[in-house]
Amino acid sequence: MLVPAATPQPIVGRLNEEINRILKMPDVLERISQQGSAVIVGGTAEQFAAFIRAEIDKWAKVVKQSGARVN
Repeated sequence: MLVPAATPQPIVGRLNEEINRILKMPDVLERISQQGSAVIVGGTAEQFAAFIRAEIDKWAKVVKQSGARVN
């Protein structure tokens, strides 16, 4: 889940706690699994931000190397 950059830290923290709690629920994990996905990210908001930055860097390189263009 992403929120605007200006979201107050207490709200980010609370959302993070609740999302992590929900992602540990067996019925939620089962539903996610039934849809062909897996929960691979959890933890702190900072860890998630680092994951997003790494994904942007990784895929930016792929796009650049492929020469893909937006029409």
